[in-house]
Amino acid sequence: MSLPPETVPTPEATATTPPPKRREGGMMRSSAIFSGLTLISRAAGFARDVVISAALGASAGPAADAYNTALSFPNLFRRIFAEGAFAAAFVPAYARTLETEGPEAADRIATQALAMVAMVTVVLTIVAQLAMPWIMTVINVGFLNDPARFKLAVVLTQITMPYLPCMAVAALLSGVLNARGRFIVSGAYPILLNLIMLAAVIPATGGQIGAAYAASWAVLAAGVAQAGLCWWAVRKAGAKIHLAIPRLTPAVKAIIITAIPAAIGNSATQLNVFVSGNLASFVDGGRSWLATADRLYQLPLGLVGVAIGIALLPRLSAAVASNDHERQKTSMDQAVLLSMALTLPAAAALMGMPYFLIDALFTRGAFLDVDARATAEALFQFGWGVPAFVLIRILAPAFFARGDTKSPMRFALVSVAVNAVVAVGLFYSGMGVPGIAAAVSAAAWSNAGLLALTLWRRDHYRPGPALVSRLIRIAFAAAGMGVLVAVATWGRPYYEPDIGQTLSAIGLDRGAKELSVIVVTALGGLAYAVLAFATRAVTITELKALVQRGNGGKA
Repeated sequence: MSLPPETVPTPEATATTPPPKRREGGMMRSSAIFSGLTLISRAAGFARDVVISAALGASAGPAADAYNTALSFPNLFRRIFAEGAFAAAFVPAYARTLETEGPEAADRIATQALAMVAMVTVVLTIVAQLAMPWIMTVINVGFLNDPARFKLAVVLTQITMPYLPCMAVAALLSGVLNARGRFIVSGAYPILLNLIMLAAVIPATGGQIGAAYAASWAVLAAGVAQAGLCWWAVRKAGAKIHLAIPRLTPAVKAIIITAIPAAIGNSATQLNVFVSGNLASFVDGGRSWLATADRLYQLPLGLVGVAIGIALLPRLSAAVASNDHERQKTSMDQAVLLSMALTLPAAAALMGMPYFLIDALFTRGAFLDVDARATAEALFQFGWGVPAFVLIRILAPAFFARGDTKSPMRFALVSVAVNAVVAVGLFYSGMGVPGIAAAVSAAAWSNAGLLALTLWRRDHYRPGPALVSRLIRIAFAAAGMGVLVAVATWGRPYYEPDIGQTLSAIGLDRGAKELSVIVVTALGGLAYAVLAFATRAVTITELKALVQRGNGGKA
């Protein structure tokens, strides 16, 4: 299961080639701009998901599963090619040429690459459109027992499939903007998808089926708008990129050759999605339960990933290039420490209050309590995998920075095997859809473990005793917060009615569970902060240093 596109620079792209030199304060400001816009996009995406879940439901009819299939299929290819392998190869090549040969040479490469990626994705889209009924029998075997769900999934996926070339173009142009130091549009254009979908679904008529059609057409309209916005921004930035006939030039060949290992690795990751979706298709609502849980646990991943990819990991690439071993270790230690300080409490919350979160955020309209409980069971299993997903994004660039793209590819393939075996075993042993989520987490930990073990054996990175001690204290603080929110979940019947009565007294007939989850989440965050400071997992000095760096200081 995967989110609708939220484009961020991939770790591979940022770690492969050091960006052009900029002042520290300017880089920090760019990172803050991009992260802030990503946060806005995620908030808008959450609002979109709440509205769509209420309109489509999950297990109450065929609309939700068909719609989630229509989103996941073009996203599968987008993640493999447009924003994964191709971005990892194109962005460093463009940035390097921009730095060494100037903008005209770099723009020629961008024009050639744009022509090639547009041609490939358009051809792929046309083939998929024509073969969609046969493709659907492979990617959703369980739908064959439900002709209405199968037919709707085919039609909706045919509607959304042209989103792929639009996003391929937008991703490439976004890479051009980032290489030129323009981050606002590349950070903001994903927001268009969420706003256009909200505008389409809220007034939609025709019940669940009508809302599913509206959401699918909105995806296509958003793709055109996103590509158009990025094209305008690139031209405004002064890049002379234009449409051209695709040609296999030496520069394009080099990009393709570089992209192949990353494409295989990304394909391995997406095979996990394929296996999970296929098993879930045998359960009415299964795809929608996984998709809803996925959207919630991906929220901290997206925000943490942006912070790492833009603010921390380029330092590792520069340290490797200068053969500065001490700086390499320091950069990795800081990345691991910061990411776990942000991720472990999020994982604890997802595991401590999964039903509370899903019920408060999504149980409304056609999304029933039975859907909330099934989704919560899947979210719990995803929760313990969250730290592994973040660690992969930290550890893999340590290989890419050294020119090793094959080792992460092999480990990704191993994770596919782990996911397939565990998912099938747990699903058919009676665990059902939560077993699919557990398999995804197990596969992520196998991948992260292999990456860490290999770095250790090659002496590329070994966390020291000080970092291990800090991580233990962070884990303790996160566990304390997890226990608190779990107890708060158990005590909902005792305090939620009082909150409801308070809201009624001021003229509000609903909102008790929503306000309750906000209060409990805030208290959990406060408890984590207190425990983190009390155990010295985080110190005041470090926070002051972080603020000084954000203000362009030298700390």
